[in-house]
Amino acid sequence: MSDEIRLPKPEYASPPGVQHHVCEHDGCPKDAGWGFAKPKQAPHWFCFEHRCEGEKFL
Repeated sequence: MSDEIRLPKPEYASPPGVQHHVCEHDGCPKDAGWGFAKPKQAPHWFCFEHRCEGEKFL
C-alpha cells in the first residue's frame, strides 16, 4: 500500500515538451512566449510586442 497522494490533472495543463503558442492579439500570427494567468486559470499568450495586453489577465 502506498501513502502517495495522486491529484487529478487540471484541464488547463498542457502536455510536457516544447509548446508553441500563437499571440492572442487580433490578427497577430507571431509566436507567443509571454503567458499570463491567475492561479488555477487557463493562461493567455502574447508575443513580445503585445505582452502589455496580457497584464489584464493577472
